Amino acid sequence: MRSTLMSALLLCLPLSALAAPPVPPATQPELEQIGTAPSAQRIEADIRTLVGFGTRHTLSDTTSDTRGIGAARRWIKAEFERISAQCGGCLEVRYVSEVVSGETRVPDPVEIVNVIAIQRGSSDPDRYVIMSGDIDSRVSDVMDATSDAPGANDNASGVAGTLEAARVLSKHRFAGSIIYAALAGEEQGLFGGKILARHAIDNGWRIEAVLNNDMIGNIAGLNGVIDNTTARVFAEGTRFDETPEQATARRFTGGEVDSPSRNLARYIDRMADLYVPNLDVMMVYRLDRFGRGGHHRPFNDIGAPAVRVMETNEHYHRQHQDLRTEDGVVYGDTIDGVDFAYAAKLTALNAVTLAGLAGAPPPPADVEIEGAVTADTTLRWSPVPAAQAPDLAGYKLYWRLTTEPQWSHSRYVGNVSQYTLSNVVIDNYFFGVAAVSTDGAESPVVFPGAAGSFGGYKAVAREPIRQDQTTP
Repeated sequence: MRSTLMSALLLCLPLSALAAPPVPPATQPELEQIGTAPSAQRIEADIRTLVGFGTRHTLSDTTSDTRGIGAARRWIKAEFERISAQCGGCLEVRYVSEVVSGETRVPDPVEIVNVIAIQRGSSDPDRYVIMSGDIDSRVSDVMDATSDAPGANDNASGVAGTLEAARVLSKHRFAGSIIYAALAGEEQGLFGGKILARHAIDNGWRIEAVLNNDMIGNIAGLNGVIDNTTARVFAEGTRFDETPEQATARRFTGGEVDSPSRNLARYIDRMADLYVPNLDVMMVYRLDRFGRGGHHRPFNDIGAPAVRVMETNEHYHRQHQDLRTEDGVVYGDTIDGVDFAYAAKLTALNAVTLAGLAGAPPPPADVEIEGAVTADTTLRWSPVPAAQAPDLAGYKLYWRLTTEPQWSHSRYVGNVSQYTLSNVVIDNYFFGVAAVSTDGAESPVVFPGAAGSFGGYKAVAREPIRQDQTTP
């Protein structure tokens, strides 16, 4: 009797319900653990060590073992090597450098040296997600290479977070590769980022994401706000390398707020909600702070998805200042202005994002959409190569109202390369596609067309951006 009743009920169900693919899990226990793993104590120790080098100005001493940027970068490299030794040599640690000269802020030849550590992926090693912080520091005069410039928050906090993320994530294995980068020359003209972006192009890296961490330790703003529960993620809209033809297409189909960098920011926001306790992400629809710059921009310049992760309320008396007291006001980027627990929380945000991205399949390519003057919307995409994603389960479609900041609707559609959403009108929503693994790890959402593509970036120009265009 029970079998007959069940059969009758099944016959009453629509065919789509009977054929619906099994949905992968919504969350991952591994990421829940990573979201609380970073240590405020270890981050504090690293910041104190970096501050102890006196100044890390790009033009400072490179020969001393105790002072200047040379000592700082050698210590960072040694620390990456120590982390690698603890995971059986899982990190490839090296310098990436170029000599820069003839610039407003680098008048004489100086070798700009980045320190990177690569954690190779198991099945898709040529796909990279990058976390970076800046080695160098400065005082009021950007050319003063000798005065003490502690740079505790700007940006020892970002480098310490990058080291701590390497400690946490090197205990795990991922499909894609993770790069932990300490970049130099930021204050002199974003040179470290330009050098690494060129290196990426020269070596054929497929960059899925760059998370630039620049000041992740301050919770007390000059505006009087104290906030240790939010973080800002800056992401540009229209991609910098867009062609005139692509701009014309975007005008009629949308995509101004759906560049890969914007959908990377949405991904980071979602990871905070799922895995980092007591942290909310404020997405800022801008390349960077008003009229200013950071080391994610050179990657945006080549068309790669890149964002800036940082504190929500800045204290400008603690940025780019000589150490002094004037009229009772204390100036200088000293260690007492850093909240180590908050820096650990933002490090956790980076870590779960890197783990989620590297553990997921790569983003779908060649996403297309159609549905004009119909009641339905159809999306098509190229299947992710099996060799790059052996654990691929299928794909999830996302859509949202055009005025909504975050994806609000989704449907898992299984391992197919096209799908039609019946009675979902193309004119009323924005749409995208994500790839999903069997354990529930998802790629970022890819908006259709060139405006949202996560691939196809170009070689970066050798000419540096003029100093008068922005203030890093």
